Amino acid sequence: MHIRIERGSSTPISRQIMEQIRAHCLSGTLKPGDCLPSVRNLAQRLTVNVNTIVRVYERLSAEGLVEMRHGEGTFVLPQPGVAETSQQMTEQRDQFSMEFSAVVHRGILLGLTATELRKLLAASIADAKRELKAEATAQQKRKPESRTA
Repeated sequence: MHIRIERGSSTPISRQIMEQIRAHCLSGTLKPGDCLPSVRNLAQRLTVNVNTIVRVYERLSAEGLVEMRHGEGTFVLPQPGVAETSQQMTEQRDQFSMEFSAVVHRGILLGLTATELRKLLAASIADAKRELKAEATAQQKRKPESRTA
């Protein structure tokens, strides 16, 4: 399970971790019954406080995504519809791959070099990240947040 923390982000580290673990659970990357890293192990790996991981696991447990078993670990729970979602995700990735290949092929036919194609890809990625971040920010402003300490 890969988790990436952006330390300079305005999003709290605990939320970054929680959202990524949630995404792994819902995408099928983590399967029902999979054991999450121990609190201590994940905290060390991400260089965060152990209490941060405890809070993340507790919140995921409250959402019904994981089950914390004292002395055993934290395990992913089955989620309705995840198998279908995982299959759909695979199909969508396959479709995207074919479409992307067709765009690259068209670029080569238009005489674009590999360097030019890489620059276009990098610019497209940067644009998409900006748009997604702006959408997420707008969505956060629209929905009231319930905070528990």
